[in-house]
Amino acid sequence: MPLQIYISGKYFDKDNAKISVYDHGLLYGDGVFEGMRAYSGNVFRLTEHIDRLYESALAICLKIPMSKSDMIEAVKKTLEINSLKDAYIRLVVTRGAGSLGLDPNRTSDPQIIIIADHIALYDPKFYEEGLKIITASTIRNHPAALSPRIKSLNYLNNIMAKIEGLQAGCMEAIMLNHKGEVAECTGDNIFIVKRGELLTPPKDAGILEGITRNAILELAESLHIPTKETSLTRHDLFVADECFLTGSAAEVIPVVSIDNRSIHDGCVGPVTKKLMSEFKKLVHADGKK
Repeated sequence: MPLQIYISGKYFDKDNAKISVYDHGLLYGDGVFEGMRAYSGNVFRLTEHIDRLYESALAICLKIPMSKSDMIEAVKKTLEINSLKDAYIRLVVTRGAGSLGLDPNRTSDPQIIIIADHIALYDPKFYEEGLKIITASTIRNHPAALSPRIKSLNYLNNIMAKIEGLQAGCMEAIMLNHKGEVAECTGDNIFIVKRGELLTPPKDAGILEGITRNAILELAESLHIPTKETSLTRHDLFVADECFLTGSAAEVIPVVSIDNRSIHDGCVGPVTKKLMSEFKKLVHADGKK
């Protein structure tokens, strides 16, 4: 059976899943989304993802025409109807169709779209050997202009940095904030390990507060690994003992080189390996609850 896409209460074959070309999500990137992972048929931290979706919508004055509980059930049903156990889910809420022009008051009928499919963001070898990444010249949006904590449909800032990384032969790129500090990568949060301590940029560095990021911080605490959310510079990355990235699609992936500088000995470090292993256990244990 063709992949079934949920659009505002109905299911459509992938090739027939359509919304209006006048939808402001398409015309202006006016909307919000979440990316989630399902393991053994259960969506990892689904409630946290839904809470973040509704917070993003609230921040842009977008009223989602569905309760949180109904949204959760729609996500679960979309997985079930597609017979998917291990999958990536993209949940999108658009502003809805309207006239040409920015005025959101001239739109109606926000669209809720749920896509459940397989994803392989990185080749399996990179989880064993680590990524080589660069620092992009494109900086993260100034938080006073557009809060990075809003997971909006307008990802051009990230895409421009991603292009820089790809042109340099890298799968990811680090984005600095307006103060020249490390914020995050184009689609992932970033961590380093220095002298046994786990460090990651704080929320006010201009990052999206990742669900996987928070899970790693909790795991580290349970493993008695000292953690700190603190401002980081490129220098801190260059002299780190280990580095890795986190995200719903990426999960936990090591980094072994930044801007053509090897991180420590250029191999995946022990703390990273431990957290990767424990994260795998966590996502499957979470699904059995």
